[in-house]
Amino acid sequence: MKLCGFQKTTLLDYPGHIAAVLFTGGCNFRCPFCHNRELLPADAEAVFTAEEILNVLKKRAGILEGVCITGGEPLLQPDIEDFIRSIRSLGLEIKLDTNGSRPERLKQLCEKHLLDYVAMDIKNGPTHYGETSGCPDIDLASIRESVDFLKHWDKPYEFRTTVVRELHCAQDFEEIGTWLAGASQYFLQNYVDSENVLQPGFTSCTKEELLSFAAIVKPYVKQVSLRGVD
Repeated sequence: MKLCGFQKTTLLDYPGHIAAVLFTGGCNFRCPFCHNRELLPADAEAVFTAEEILNVLKKRAGILEGVCITGGEPLLQPDIEDFIRSIRSLGLEIKLDTNGSRPERLKQLCEKHLLDYVAMDIKNGPTHYGETSGCPDIDLASIRESVDFLKHWDKPYEFRTTVVRELHCAQDFEEIGTWLAGASQYFLQNYVDSENVLQPGFTSCTKEELLSFAAIVKPYVKQVSLRGVD
């Protein structure tokens, strides 16, 4: 496991749980608005060993309820299954954040009952997915496969979109709505600028704009909410 970051406690990243957050290195997307640019390269430097992380989690097992594994893209890690099994042996639940580009690995982990919650990023509607993911030639078949799988999964999941004024419009959310039709929950989270963003120059939307986008998706998805917006 290439473990590049570790947050010992969070009340935000795993809904309803006191959790730790692990950041893996390496990603196959290059979303221009990504705020974890140091985690993107395949040669991103590991800061922790799996043993170090597991030792800390073991000491905090009485406080924590779960672990959120994010990235980067965690499903690129070849030994993620063994690592998850080690965490679960401590009595902790697992939330996985993914871009959905590795449906076969996602299915394997879910079907082996190794995941308790999955959050999948929906970068945009299909028309502008390549631009928003930073992969102009992206094959959407894999993304669609992950979406379809999660919509029929029997454990909690969410779809979510980071909304960027320069990259999203009303028509995009109409596409997203029809694509996710029947899903249990979908979150819109506003872009927040930072010095670590991959491509500077993007801006956030107003709350009113986000609410208007949410209203477009609501007829299709059971629960649509804004996240991190006052």
